[in-house]
Amino acid sequence: MSLNHRKMTMGVIVGSRGFFPDHLAKSGRQEILRTLHEAGMDVVVLDSPESNYGAVETREEARFCAQLFARNRERIDGIIVTLPNFGEERAIADTLRWADLRVPVLIQATPDDPKKMTIASRRDSFCGKMSACNNLRQYGIPYSLTTLHTESPDSPEFAQDLEWFAAVCRVVKGFRNLRIGAIGARPAAFNTVRYSEKILESQGISIETLDLSEVLGRIERMKDNDEHAQAKLAAIKKYVDTGSVPAAALIKMAKLGAVIDQWMNATEVTISAVQCWTSMEENLGVVPCTLMSMMSNELLSSACEVDICGVLGMHALRLASGTPSALLDWNNNYGSDPNKAVCFHCSNLPKHFFRTVKMDFQEIIAGTVGKDNTFGTCVGLIRPERMTFARFSTDDTSGVMRGYVGEGRFTDDPLHTFGGAGVVDIPQMQKLLSFICENGFEHHVAANLSTVAAAVHEASTRYLGWQMYWHGHGSC
Repeated sequence: MSLNHRKMTMGVIVGSRGFFPDHLAKSGRQEILRTLHEAGMDVVVLDSPESNYGAVETREEARFCAQLFARNRERIDGIIVTLPNFGEERAIADTLRWADLRVPVLIQATPDDPKKMTIASRRDSFCGKMSACNNLRQYGIPYSLTTLHTESPDSPEFAQDLEWFAAVCRVVKGFRNLRIGAIGARPAAFNTVRYSEKILESQGISIETLDLSEVLGRIERMKDNDEHAQAKLAAIKKYVDTGSVPAAALIKMAKLGAVIDQWMNATEVTISAVQCWTSMEENLGVVPCTLMSMMSNELLSSACEVDICGVLGMHALRLASGTPSALLDWNNNYGSDPNKAVCFHCSNLPKHFFRTVKMDFQEIIAGTVGKDNTFGTCVGLIRPERMTFARFSTDDTSGVMRGYVGEGRFTDDPLHTFGGAGVVDIPQMQKLLSFICENGFEHHVAANLSTVAAAVHEASTRYLGWQMYWHGHGSC
């Protein structure tokens, strides 16, 4: 599964400076465009009639390019500044300032060939990149760097950097004007998932609330043969093995899913967090886990216990990777191995995570509300795979967003338990656990079967301005 539903579009600024060989601007423009097209991306770039070889050097060319970018504001996901020669740093900075797109910017400089160092072919982009970055810093424009100081557009290193930068762009764009659905109230026993709506709103993230009584009322008024309920029922049966689940519970789930779908569409909500313990079980007689699993599996991340900041982490990871995310508890030690732990939820993990999965009842609260009122969980073990974890939180004391991110792997270690669970192996895990406890982070963590910590960290720190700890990288 991949997020490539919509082709990405990059704005390109080809830098050039008059007393350097301008034929390098021409060939450099061709090289970067060929690379982006081969990566499946669309491009917005000046053409030759508008400037010398489609490069940006003069003030007039900078204005032309800025106007071009502004006209394509809704299309452009990020901007790549390519330096086939030294480049005119002021023109680059002016273009970005005047376009005011506020999207990620990647600076790429093409290396010189030691055999071509005469005045006719020397690039000096090694030096020009520093000047461009210096000016962007002066202008207050954030930017990202390639792994190596100079990289050819057709190099394997730039291909990897382009993939990383695309993930950064997806995260930044996916958080812009984001709307999150909070379905039901935070469970009384979960103070740990409290958050500040006002801090989120200051970041352009809005919360749309729906009282659980409204959900239950709409379900009660919905007929069993309602076309939306029947369509959801068919989708549930197709999604997971329901052989051991009573038909009465399945139609309740189907109605609940239909109501949530209709509300999310009507309110233009992208992701959600849902109340569970224990009102849903006591008043409806099912758990919402399978429905949430289905949404997450379709890249519409959904977190339990109304953990709004938890679903933000899920959303960031799925934007970066293009695959479903889950919300898990840092739940148990695994024997005496200090770098291993059991990650668990009841569960609403997306099917993408499981080795095999079936629908069952929720064993933890069945003793309180009765087994027949807790059908709807997705039960199975998480498949062995590399993973990235992330957690965001609103720090109400400081009035900022903060979080952590890192990578590890789910193992194939034996585990005999219920719900959805897996053993995770994370280098220096005791250091991570100390960081979580010392800084008062929640016990929930988002996980994704990918390696995208670098992209999530870059997007959240450099472009969203959040305070982040990158575990295993030594960066706070």
